[in-house]
Amino acid sequence: MLSKFQIAVDNARKLFFGANKTQGSSSPFTQCSSLSSSADMVEHQFSSSKVQALYELCKSTFSPSGLPPSSSAAVQKISSLLDSIGPADVGLKEETSDDDRGHGMFGLQRLSRVAKWSQPITYIDVYECDSFTMCIFCFPTSSVIPLHDHPGMTVFSKVLYGSLHVKAYDWVEPVFTFHPLTERLAKFAVDKVLTAPCVTSVLYPNAGGNLHCFTALTPCAVLDILTPTYNEQAGRKCTYYHDYPDSKLCKQFFCSSSSYMYMFELRDK
Repeated sequence: MLSKFQIAVDNARKLFFGANKTQGSSSPFTQCSSLSSSADMVEHQFSSSKVQALYELCKSTFSPSGLPPSSSAAVQKISSLLDSIGPADVGLKEETSDDDRGHGMFGLQRLSRVAKWSQPITYIDVYECDSFTMCIFCFPTSSVIPLHDHPGMTVFSKVLYGSLHVKAYDWVEPVFTFHPLTERLAKFAVDKVLTAPCVTSVLYPNAGGNLHCFTALTPCAVLDILTPTYNEQAGRKCTYYHDYPDSKLCKQFFCSSSSYMYMFELRDK
């Protein structure tokens, strides 16, 4: 029997495939992949009109270099369309927050709670080309995507259901650091909770919180559009960081210790 995740992946492919088939073209989907097979998703197909419109808008707007120079109108148009998209439009069913978190680890259901909390994040690769990536992250409660960057990229994030805490920074320009090979100064940009339904968040190469981390406060799902795509050869490598304050620096600039942080690059051993 197919897992619920596989059924959801098939549904996602059908959303675009069915619409494109009527136009005589092939499906724009790439191979879907996941970090988990336990996502609780719907098992029937939904209308693809909004998702198809989003794909077509992104395809006509973005290029391998990202957003066009005059992009404010394009950002508004894509954000408005994303604002109208809900879980059902992408073949998802909202999960309920019934894990009793905050009420202790005791009782007959202790082991089942532990197993539920340890579920990994599910990643659905909806579509990717040289110009943009469209993907979905499904978070169990308390799961985390660590602090990471989006070099030279613009990212649209729409919370489809649930609540997500976002903490984000932007690089200080010109570059300021005491140890240029390992760390760099960044300025605090965002610290907020996004709860569906909410408006689309947008981050830019130099503003809006280009370095961010996500923590799921409840089961939640996020639809992301990244433009251009990550490409290490083009200098767009995803790098993870650890943030820490520098009291001497804050005294020097008469700033709050929470306003500026040093980003220490986490490198593979």
